[in-house]
Amino acid sequence: MRAQGNLLARFQKTLRQYRLLEPGESVVVGVSGGPDSVALLDLLRRSEVAPHVAHLHHGARGADADADADFVVALASRWGLPCTVGRADVPALAQREGLAFEEAARRVRYGFLLQTAQAVRARAVAVGHHADDQAETVLMHLLRGAGLAGLRGMAPVTSFAALAPLLILPDGSPAPRDVDVQLIRPLLQTPRAEIEAYCREQGLETRFDRSNLDTTLFRNRLRHETLPYLAELNPCIAERLCRLAEVARADYALLEQLTEATWAALIVEQRPEAVTLALDGWRAQPLALQRLLLRRAAFHVRPTLRDVDFVHVENAVALAQTGATGAVATLPNGIALRVGYTTLTVSAEEGARLPETRPWLVPGTRLALSLPGETELPGGWTLSATRVESWDLAAIAANADPFVAWVDAQAVTGGAMLRTRERGERFRPQGLGGAGVRLSDFLINVRFPRAWRDALPLLVAGEEVLWIVGVRLSETALVRPHTGAVLRLEVRPPATER
Repeated sequence: MRAQGNLLARFQKTLRQYRLLEPGESVVVGVSGGPDSVALLDLLRRSEVAPHVAHLHHGARGADADADADFVVALASRWGLPCTVGRADVPALAQREGLAFEEAARRVRYGFLLQTAQAVRARAVAVGHHADDQAETVLMHLLRGAGLAGLRGMAPVTSFAALAPLLILPDGSPAPRDVDVQLIRPLLQTPRAEIEAYCREQGLETRFDRSNLDTTLFRNRLRHETLPYLAELNPCIAERLCRLAEVARADYALLEQLTEATWAALIVEQRPEAVTLALDGWRAQPLALQRLLLRRAAFHVRPTLRDVDFVHVENAVALAQTGATGAVATLPNGIALRVGYTTLTVSAEEGARLPETRPWLVPGTRLALSLPGETELPGGWTLSATRVESWDLAAIAANADPFVAWVDAQAVTGGAMLRTRERGERFRPQGLGGAGVRLSDFLINVRFPRAWRDALPLLVAGEEVLWIVGVRLSETALVRPHTGAVLRLEVRPPATER
């Protein structure tokens, strides 16, 4: 039997095996003009379904992109198929969203396909991802440090409801989230070579995107350099990576079932901006479920979150396992984990209330200080500065009150003030021998909650941050054996609170 018959028969078997489409059903087909999508479209039109062609012009690549769109329109017309062509300014959207062009293009492309499916009332969108794409995806995730979720690669069927929070429509607006459309990949088990052979046998004309040769792009480098090298060590590397994806997908599905059941048993409160779990119940779970529960909580409060780094999760797990009441860990994108007496809460930090146990400033505040003397702070707090003629270095070193600091008076000159942090500024933390670090990095390292950082008071002289009030003193301000004059600084709460 010719390759055409083999591929068509296996393709139709895949449609039946995964119940991707019913006979006569309408399906939107993403067609770029390349061999994968053209072969997919041809196979679908031979499989008793009703394809609707969809092509997005990304607003890049100039005349080549124009020619791709014209090619797809002509192909659809020749085969008598309905066609929708959209256009988006992906470079502008990428800049607006702070995304790499490739990531922005992916989000907008799927947003367009979803929009087209809703417009033509199709319940499925088909794309031409094949086995080599799957191998590249798994390897890419592996090299980036993915866990089991990433090693699943792409699934034959994905709900657009799961993708929607990340998608962007061509006009730049968010994609609708309450959708009942499936993304299907009927060629996911078919190698690229078979698809290209099918196109040759069928005499299918296709387009070639020269940007696919650009090895400065990570995926292209994997395709043209890394995978060919690995194939010298194991000629079946692509097949092995695809099998890894199948095994990981099945294992992860089981873990998801366990996570769902455990989530239902431990949930105390669930709101769009926060999830609260029973602390003892969470601590009693195996480590794998502890991680998955925290990841699920993070994605619940931030549906647009792309990923949660392993280090963030491990820090949060470690703190949640042993942290005392009130302990806080930060997760990406403004998420905080807080340990309560009997609960564990994951919430969006911007909704967090600033605690009354320390002073705060409105972001942008610049407050002149009386040195020596007293300066009133917001909320009834006071900064007292006293000049000290004699001192005991041992007693200073033993100070355990974070709101008391002894500083070299000579350092506190040049327009000393109390203010909030500024973009990009640096700090010389006590204990680093005068080495400077980004203030933002320091606050991350000491796990100071992200939601509170912009209101944190800083004692500044000139351009030098001398004291992060209640957190750390600068090496520059330290009292040393030969220091001439010393200021004792104390931040006091309102009298009724102490």
